[in-house]
Amino acid sequence: MSGEPAIILLSGGLDSSTVLAEATAAGRTCHALSFRYGQRHEHELTAARRIAEHFGVAEHVVMDIDLGVFGGSALTTDLAVPKDALDEGAAIPVTYVPARNTVFLSLALAHAEVRHAREVWIGVNAIDYSGYPDCRPEYIEAFQAMANLATRDGVEGARLEVVTPLVELGKADIVRRARALGVPLEHTHSCYDPGEAGRPCEHCDACVLRARGFAGAGFGDPALDR
Repeated sequence: MSGEPAIILLSGGLDSSTVLAEATAAGRTCHALSFRYGQRHEHELTAARRIAEHFGVAEHVVMDIDLGVFGGSALTTDLAVPKDALDEGAAIPVTYVPARNTVFLSLALAHAEVRHAREVWIGVNAIDYSGYPDCRPEYIEAFQAMANLATRDGVEGARLEVVTPLVELGKADIVRRARALGVPLEHTHSCYDPGEAGRPCEHCDACVLRARGFAGAGFGDPALDR
């Protein structure tokens, strides 16, 4: 499959940036897809552009949709982002954006069919995460089955694979993999509720998970030096 086109969902965070690096290392011709979906800030899109440029993607599409119209999430409304709450219980946190990965993957599926790509790569993780239902392996398996029923390519035999290289890795392993693949970690952005200049809050779930990953890997986080 070397040189084959692939759609890479790129948020600008640690996980999606590592996935882009994995796809690049695997020899794919990478078409990065990011979303301005009504999120609280633009810092992650700035990060996505820098990461896409670093890896020399074939194209980088930033698509505008507005999931904030529906509300229901602290990432798309003025609901408070929970701080220091990661280990408080099993409830899915208010930072969950309803059906976000299904929306993103569906649009990536359309992009893949037009670009004649048979892979969509996504940085979901079911080990060190906030419990979002659309990050689980069984969800990805179900979406892939649906995708191959829903497209012309699928029914004509050009089956699509949803590639999830990080789904069973802990955050420390992801940090180690990112460093090994040359991800410019100082340009990645994970925080849900950053300051105006993009400085991470260090207390939301995304920041806490990221900090644990760097601590477990034995490295300092260069994004904190910005």
